[in-house]
Amino acid sequence: MDQSDRPRHLGSITGALFLIGLGVFFLLINLMPNFDPWSALFRYWPVVLILLGLGKMWDAYRVRQNPGTRDAGSSGTVVALLVFLAIIGFAVLVGKGGSAATVHDTQSVELGGAKSVNADIEMPAGKLLLTGGSGRLLDADFNYRTAEGKPRASYTVSGDRGQLDITQEEKHIHFGGRRNDWTLRFGNAIPLDLKLELGAGQSDLNLNSMNVTRLEINIGVGQMNLDLTGDRKEDLLVDIQGGVGSARIKLPKNIGVHVDASGGIGSVNAHGMRREGDAYVNDAYGKTHPTIQVNVQGGVGEISLVQE
Repeated sequence: MDQSDRPRHLGSITGALFLIGLGVFFLLINLMPNFDPWSALFRYWPVVLILLGLGKMWDAYRVRQNPGTRDAGSSGTVVALLVFLAIIGFAVLVGKGGSAATVHDTQSVELGGAKSVNADIEMPAGKLLLTGGSGRLLDADFNYRTAEGKPRASYTVSGDRGQLDITQEEKHIHFGGRRNDWTLRFGNAIPLDLKLELGAGQSDLNLNSMNVTRLEINIGVGQMNLDLTGDRKEDLLVDIQGGVGSARIKLPKNIGVHVDASGGIGSVNAHGMRREGDAYVNDAYGKTHPTIQVNVQGGVGEISLVQE
């Protein structure tokens, strides 16, 4: 056999193996309803870059060892992608049993003498409902699979200021069926500075009965519904950053609102609001003592501003 044909045959074989692996990957998606790799791929996609880099290094080494083989610079890349698909398959087998168990957990937090609270919430992925109506600082309901890791609420008080942290650490790379639903009910009266780090999923943030003084949201992938209506005595600053997806923001008509959307925003639908330069304002802007300032920067695909 002609020696010059070997690299071409090797490339054909590795290419065929890659197509087979890709076909198996999509077949698992069609045949296994609980197979949900996308949220994990969103988090661990840098592994692909690492493997591709290693594959490129291997290709370069093979070319130096065999200067005459012009087509030898692709097999390492294909093998790297095959390795990544194998990791996915292994994670499915390992995580299949652990992801089946669903846990329901409730946690409550008393105010403990604080006059105001900083609340930091980090949710890797799932569905979040945040609202008021609690007689305590917080009443939380968590429904999650064991593979997601246990959500935890920790709280400390220093002087008259409270610090609440709600976090969750995943146990391992998870590709099985996901369930991660959080319902967080806060007290209505306590002044709150809220910071939310949201991964993939849906978030419904109903703040119309809560005394939120500052709100910062970092969006991941998915949909966010934010309700800022209701009576308000003090100014409110809202910062929304990053993310891919859509955001629907409900705003009051009787309180002045100024919305500044810039940097990577796909489209803005401002119902009943007027344009002032790069910003959107309502008819009450500049006429009321409390003002709501909303800053949206980068990445959000579509924003709907709705007055009620």
